[in-house]
Amino acid sequence: MELSRLEQETIILFNEAEPTAEIYTHNKKLRKKLERLSQKHPDKIAFKSGQPGGAVSYTVPKKSIVVQEPYSDERREAARQRAIQGRFSPPKQG
Repeated sequence: MELSRLEQETIILFNEAEPTAEIYTHNKKLRKKLERLSQKHPDKIAFKSGQPGGAVSYTVPKKSIVVQEPYSDERREAARQRAIQGRFSPPKQG
């Protein structure tokens, strides 16, 4: 049975006692990033399990979990203008 997009969750779980967090996700982009990071840093980021339907779980250092303030429209536009002036092209979606 395939999960709906609403059911395809990403869950970040950690407690105050342990230095690591667990990330459970169906998100394709995040799965690829976690896989790449686990290969680059196998001592810090570890694959825990795969689930039916494509979900994965990884253990990561809590210090890797970051929530940041959203960019303002002005900051986003300034970055866009710098990219245009520097002739940077956006990354390919895929």
